[in-house]
Amino acid sequence: MQSQATSRILMIRPVNFGFNTETAESNAFQDIKLAAQTKNIAQEDARSEFDEMARQLQAIGVDVMVCDDTIEPYTPDSIFPNNWVSFHASGTVVLYPMQAENRRLERRQDIIDDLAENFHVAKIIDLTHFEQEGKFLEGTGSLVLDRMNRVAFASLSPRTHPDVLAEFGRQTGYRTVSFHSTDAGGKAIYHTNVLMCIGDTFAVICLSAISDPDERLMVRQELEKLNKRIIDISLEQMASFAGNMLMVHTQKGQKLLVMSTRAFESLTPKQLDLLDDYATLLHFDLSMIEGNGGGSARCMMVEVHLPRN
Repeated sequence: MQSQATSRILMIRPVNFGFNTETAESNAFQDIKLAAQTKNIAQEDARSEFDEMARQLQAIGVDVMVCDDTIEPYTPDSIFPNNWVSFHASGTVVLYPMQAENRRLERRQDIIDDLAENFHVAKIIDLTHFEQEGKFLEGTGSLVLDRMNRVAFASLSPRTHPDVLAEFGRQTGYRTVSFHSTDAGGKAIYHTNVLMCIGDTFAVICLSAISDPDERLMVRQELEKLNKRIIDISLEQMASFAGNMLMVHTQKGQKLLVMSTRAFESLTPKQLDLLDDYATLLHFDLSMIEGNGGGSARCMMVEVHLPRN
């Protein structure tokens, strides 16, 4: 069975980070007021937050591969590479269709080529042609993967289309579980990974975001069938990025659950105790990245499950 977590993470160091107007309509987590106040320092502060997170992950024993973004083309969201690519233990690389035109510019063949020097790339599944049809599936933002059992959870939204989800399932062999979710204001949640995280034996999820009771029960039962201990978070905690976590492990096998400080501080003592049973909790101040980018710790990390050459 494939492991759920990996010790190898790819991160993109930003050079032009900022509020992306092309994504703001569907991403309620972006803060336009903060963006106006921090326009001149957003890149500098985001880079500092990024560097500290990468440094601490490396210090604890995670193999973090940092790639610098390029000045051109202009890609204000390049710090969130998990939306355009995923790497799988079969040697498969998947490229995803993204809604915002300036986000499509983030896709970089040179990064895949560099990885291929040390890791086996057997094939590339390219789903980006769906962009021409206005259909999107934004990587492990749209998909929360149980890699151990080959199940993909997806909350349908303007950025997560059922046709692309079905094609992902056909080409990768993943069984797909789709549902609908909304935030406290009734707006469709833009990415599945802000409301749920799947670990090896646990799942963090905001069940109350799934307003349809039948869908909510279905998702709960699917997680229970996968033998995941469910740790339910509130809509308020989800709004603090408490669902946007990722389990990784060190090169010595220590399990880590990575999140932002905002997410960590939103959790109750009981939730923290439960999570601490499954992994060491690691959190970082990502205030600038979260406010301007509308994404958090999980969005910044691409898991590299490719086998070594």
